[in-house]
Amino acid sequence: MRFRHPDGSTVHLAYCTNVHPAETLDGVLAQLRDHCEPVRRRLGRDRLGIGLWLARAAARALTDDPAALRRLRAELDRRGLEVVTLNGFPYEGFGAGEVKYRVYRPDWTRPERLAHTTDLARLLAALLPDDVTEGSVSTLPLAWRTPFDSAAAARARTALLTLADRLDALEELTGKSLRVALEPEPGCTIETTADAIGPLTEVSHPRIGVCVDTCHLATSFEDPHTAIEALVAARVPIPKAQLSAALHAEHPHLREVRAALAAFAEPRFLHQTRTSTSAGLRGTDDLPQALDGETLPDGGPWRAHFHVPLHSPPAAPLTSTLPVLREALGRLVGGPAPHTRHLEVETYTWQALPPGLRPRTRGRLADGIAAELALARDLLTDLGLKELP
Repeated sequence: MRFRHPDGSTVHLAYCTNVHPAETLDGVLAQLRDHCEPVRRRLGRDRLGIGLWLARAAARALTDDPAALRRLRAELDRRGLEVVTLNGFPYEGFGAGEVKYRVYRPDWTRPERLAHTTDLARLLAALLPDDVTEGSVSTLPLAWRTPFDSAAAARARTALLTLADRLDALEELTGKSLRVALEPEPGCTIETTADAIGPLTEVSHPRIGVCVDTCHLATSFEDPHTAIEALVAARVPIPKAQLSAALHAEHPHLREVRAALAAFAEPRFLHQTRTSTSAGLRGTDDLPQALDGETLPDGGPWRAHFHVPLHSPPAAPLTSTLPVLREALGRLVGGPAPHTRHLEVETYTWQALPPGLRPRTRGRLADGIAAELALARDLLTDLGLKELP
């Protein structure tokens, strides 16, 4: 979906296909048919943006076979889909029964991460619509926090600088400008947008910036205005933002609130949980640790890294951090010029919701994703952006 900003530029809205994880090229082609096109039809659009997730095996198949890449491009066109952004955070195995810490491997200290992200950028340059010259790839925020020392930081910085050089060369070759965005996430070396400023200032390259994920922003109790203004002041690019909402518990000391939270404790993904105290941010790596232990103070609200559907917050006594998303979106694209032009709805946890909330059919899932995109569309038009055909 495309929108005209009051300054005349185009802002793109997509949804991320990691909600239908596919490890192979055949799986990616099937998801376009079975999921993405039905979402487009529900929205009544001739064209729909998708934030494509390509696992390593699928990316390698496309890199090794130009005919396969042409086939993917043709299939996107045939189904009324377009790609201006890729989600390069998960490397592989995102559809496994247990993902947890595996999603952070390989990290930016490993050559595999650089090679994969380079391939993604090259593929995106070939997949961009003919009338679009800018693409973005989101990636993990360097690494999980441990082990990560100064030597690891130096290796990651060197890898990012190498990537930036390759992106420069790619634009010279193709005329397409690609940028890569590190996505701050709780528990990682770069947990917050504030954490990103130092490492990215050291890299200091316009092609390497931040992906602002509004679920992660909220989980870490970051103020959207402060966070985004600090990035802008530091001249850190924001190539992309992910529109998502976290799980919020206002009174976690209450038994009924903990019982409600327990329904969201599931074995597939990490759900880092945080609370803000007078001594700073406190947290656990996963929701069960917060519920089972006494390490997390419960005198103030808890937020858990669980991407809940934008249009459908959990029932009381829980809610979502949709207000944080609204404020962040206003800061990102509501001013005289957008700070980012690539927006992606990323609710990959539909099938990890408590059983009674999970969509039981493809049709119900498509209904839910379409409703999320419709909400995001309305937020954008409320900010003065105009939806384009």
